[in-house]
Amino acid sequence: MSLIKLSKKIVPDFEAATSREWIETNGIGGYSSGTVSGAHTRRYHGLLIAATKPPLGRTLLLSKFEEILVIDGEQFELSTNQYPGTVYPRGYRLLTDFRLDPFPIWTFTIEGIEIEKKVFMVHGENTTIISWSVKKQKRFDKNKIMLEMRPLLAFRDHHHLRREIDDLKLEIESSQTYVSFRPASDDTQLCLAHNAVSVDFSADWYRNVEYAIEQERGFNFHEDLFQPCVFTFDLNEPATVIASTESRSIAEAKKFEKTEIERRKSLIDRSGASGEFFQQLVLAADQFIVSRGEGHTIIAGYHWFSDWGRDTMIALPGLTLATGRPEIAKSILAEFARHISEGMLPNRFPDQGETPEYNTVDATLWFFEAIRAYADATQDHDFVRDVLYDKLADIIAWHIRGTRYNIYVDTDGLLHAGEDGVQLTWMDAKIGDRVITPRTGKPVEIQALWYNALCIVADLAKQFADQDEKNYREMAAVAKASFIGQFWNEDEKSLYDVVNDTKKDASIRPNQIFAVSLHHTMLDAQHALAVVKKVEAELLTKAGLRSLSPSDPQYVSIYKGSPENRDSAYHQGTVWAWLIGPFIEAYLKTHPKNAKTGQLIAQLFAAFELHLSHAMLGQVSEIFDAEQPHHPRGAAAQAWSVAELLRLRNY
Repeated sequence: MSLIKLSKKIVPDFEAATSREWIETNGIGGYSSGTVSGAHTRRYHGLLIAATKPPLGRTLLLSKFEEILVIDGEQFELSTNQYPGTVYPRGYRLLTDFRLDPFPIWTFTIEGIEIEKKVFMVHGENTTIISWSVKKQKRFDKNKIMLEMRPLLAFRDHHHLRREIDDLKLEIESSQTYVSFRPASDDTQLCLAHNAVSVDFSADWYRNVEYAIEQERGFNFHEDLFQPCVFTFDLNEPATVIASTESRSIAEAKKFEKTEIERRKSLIDRSGASGEFFQQLVLAADQFIVSRGEGHTIIAGYHWFSDWGRDTMIALPGLTLATGRPEIAKSILAEFARHISEGMLPNRFPDQGETPEYNTVDATLWFFEAIRAYADATQDHDFVRDVLYDKLADIIAWHIRGTRYNIYVDTDGLLHAGEDGVQLTWMDAKIGDRVITPRTGKPVEIQALWYNALCIVADLAKQFADQDEKNYREMAAVAKASFIGQFWNEDEKSLYDVVNDTKKDASIRPNQIFAVSLHHTMLDAQHALAVVKKVEAELLTKAGLRSLSPSDPQYVSIYKGSPENRDSAYHQGTVWAWLIGPFIEAYLKTHPKNAKTGQLIAQLFAAFELHLSHAMLGQVSEIFDAEQPHHPRGAAAQAWSVAELLRLRNY
């Protein structure tokens, strides 16, 4: 099993331990997450964030436990919290070890006694299991070791914060082995099954818990948490709590743990991944795959993203096909096909409500590429023909006659998209009504994706003996004939980013790499090599590709500060990890597979392997600062960042 272990210098260092996060997920959209030190730094940190309407409706029920170890009557506080101007308690000082094995496991050492804490989630349930046990004790006969635990409850949407002034009235039920809490105004309950020797009820508030990352991001960052009781455990046997939205028996804990260990081992075995780096990425990939209805979908990132059409289609080959899970890919494709409207794939499913948003031009085109990858990997042509092919043909027809947001095929065979105030490509940052990277017209990657889609559907038409094959081939040929003449920037030896009538945006951005990396390309070898050289020279970093060249006046090197500051930098230089995939693919298409090429790719993979022990442990961040040391930013775990590394692991 894959293992990430932190050095003994990191775990008792507050700054180092707090900068490293962990996450457990449950396959239906819920999660459990925090930091190695135990101090929460995000509003999204908590032991049980339940997906009440899988995969969404995510509700933070149980924030954490305040833990006090009592040895022969002497108290040792294991918890860590940040409050205004102070850190209290400072349990991190007692930490001597932390590892993912495969779950988050902490080791505290007090008076020669080693206490191990473990957290994991049950797959398919809103259930988190937390256990504490004595692993080493020097004075067996002399020590009586007890553990006091105070649950801190939030009962709120995971995007929001709880304040004491809020109306939190809980209905409480208890027995010898469980306690349950249910807000009077909500059907969602929190059940705590336990093996405590006693439970004493109270009604206290922990006020002004401070979340450092929320403060850094310019959001409200103080929260009040409710403490309803105190559990006391005798650590002569392991102390265990099952926190769930369902009634569970404490006797099930060991079975759940064994089942989850076996499930994760089977994922690695099925993937065929060798080496701890790729094995860990396989486990990381699994955390994004969740149920939606009768099918599956992909959470774009943790902690705040839902399932986005664009991210799902880009991530699908790496998360499912490269990990030996084609049945998941099939389920995702079928599920999204059900939601196609006016020739468009949904951009995202909102956290609240079931109505998808159709405000993207590229998600639909990435759908074609995901289907091609699935068909090539599985040879499941019957599914493509019977379930998907008519959908693809209908999408092309809608794009020809025009669909939402002024998306239509122009007379030159290229695809126009957008209107004032709307962002339809992946570079979609806005501040109020102000568009940060206006790309209305004909964005370069949209043309590459459109041509790729036409070629894919033409190949399928030939395979399925559809007479429309000729029309698709002719459309692709027209687009190809128009592309170089309109998009080649001879001065920069690269491609324009956007062409809109007579206006041409010469910004050096990574979008042009897709004109080389996609399966079907409109570029000849000479132009393709020039594009790769330009991207390598101005955009490549060890963490991915910059979203804008440092030579551009609009370039922003650091992504931090208020929401406005961050949105202004999002696609104006900030490095995106997922773009390393198309870059490597384009590089391999344009360079010989020799020692030099292998060394470059190995160096890029090595940088990401190192990253797995920073930020969100075992995961890959969404974005990084544009300049060294390329500090990780944005979502701490991002689906397409992981997926692109997995997709190319055998290159």
